[in-house]
Amino acid sequence: MYNLIKKLFDFFFSLFLFSILLPLILIISLFILFDIGRPIFFLQERTGKNGKVFKIIKFRTMNDNVDINGNVDNDKSRISFTGKYLRKFSLDELPTLLNIINGDMSFVGPRPLLHEYYTDNLYSDVQKERFNVKTGITGFAQINGRNKLTWEEKFNLDIWYVRNRSFWLDIKIVLKTIIKIFDNRDVDSDNDDTMKKFTGS
Repeated sequence: MYNLIKKLFDFFFSLFLFSILLPLILIISLFILFDIGRPIFFLQERTGKNGKVFKIIKFRTMNDNVDINGNVDNDKSRISFTGKYLRKFSLDELPTLLNIINGDMSFVGPRPLLHEYYTDNLYSDVQKERFNVKTGITGFAQINGRNKLTWEEKFNLDIWYVRNRSFWLDIKIVLKTIIKIFDNRDVDSDNDDTMKKFTGS
């Protein structure tokens, strides 16, 4: 019953939110266009449930700046003016609602990570349990430290969620996520796109 309720909730609520937030999405798109130009959206291969690959869609928050030698600057220095504020309030995730509507993601679940981690077989057997459920916009690790956590700590929290997931736990995670977005203590410019890559356990 939990899985059915969650599936229906994800689809209809994400569709509702996307419809309501469409004007804001269009306004943000214009800001990005005037700030760093095209493309407006950032697409990248991530691993979903059962190892299925999909392309996550977010607002683009980094420019293509290069140094005097023609090398691409590090990720932190490439974050645009608009991108800084989009990340601060997690607004860069708004287009990800389309991934939920499409059935690739859920509102709550382990964060979707680079697909290369999966194809390179970097996960332990226990860590692979995180792929027993859909990935989410937010998750248990995000409300318990986010990028202040090590990879091992994140995976341990992901596995705990997978083994203990429930409708009420999902609601608790969503509410705590909203509080943290406005609190900003654990939300900085380091997100899944700029943090140090996972190299295996």
